[in-house]
Amino acid sequence: MTDWLALCRASVADIEEALVRLPTRAEREPVLRAGEGGDDTTAIDAAAEDAVVARLEATGADFVLVSEELGERVFGAGGAMRVVVDPIDGSINAKRGIPFFGLSIAVAEGATMDDVVFGFVYDFGSGEEWVARRGEGAILNGAPLGAVRPKDPIEILSFEGTTTQFIAEKAAAMVGVAQRLRVMGSLALSLCHLAAGRVDAVCSLKPARSIDIAAAQLLVREVGLAMELFEDPPFGAALLDLGQRSRLVAAATPDLCADLARALD
Repeated sequence: MTDWLALCRASVADIEEALVRLPTRAEREPVLRAGEGGDDTTAIDAAAEDAVVARLEATGADFVLVSEELGERVFGAGGAMRVVVDPIDGSINAKRGIPFFGLSIAVAEGATMDDVVFGFVYDFGSGEEWVARRGEGAILNGAPLGAVRPKDPIEILSFEGTTTQFIAEKAAAMVGVAQRLRVMGSLALSLCHLAAGRVDAVCSLKPARSIDIAAAQLLVREVGLAMELFEDPPFGAALLDLGQRSRLVAAATPDLCADLARALD
């Protein structure tokens, strides 16, 4: 049986080596090809994904990989198991040397969010390791999460999936819903910060992909918080593929998620 946590930690070490080999924008930013997820694959994206894929291949396990750059690929005999990987979530930050980007890996027994049984997110800026196992809770650097909950009403709201136009269109609608906004540049890490009670809500202003949220959503749900893909509910039925079907809201309660969804619309 695969030791998924050990594999994730080994992948982190490999990606850290790649970051050393590609230290600045000049090395990280060149576009190599178009990724299957719809974004350009830059040198740092490719190096990170190559590192994770090499570790996955070495397991000899049977699963379907869903990845930002490669799309879907069958390993071994395939089967029901899915491994959902975003090698660099927050790739613009990574390319520019802004220390807020991470590796996201989720393991699922089937094809939907409800099937995710293991989630791992690593922040290369802070060195924080976020891990969740279905039914067993979530931890940060080995310490259980959940004692500190997000605030209700919302003090700090994290916007992700952002462009200047999206922010300009939606920020005014949050007056009366949230006191302050943060735009940090990694949806996976923002959801982890929600699970830790560091921010009080998260909104993705463009449709979220499973690769961005599959691991972090397990942390959020394991500590009893609410989230919804409000344009294509229910959340648990969302497919683990490369589709972009709905924007995401997440907060302490379903009522707060509903408030955020109404404001976004």
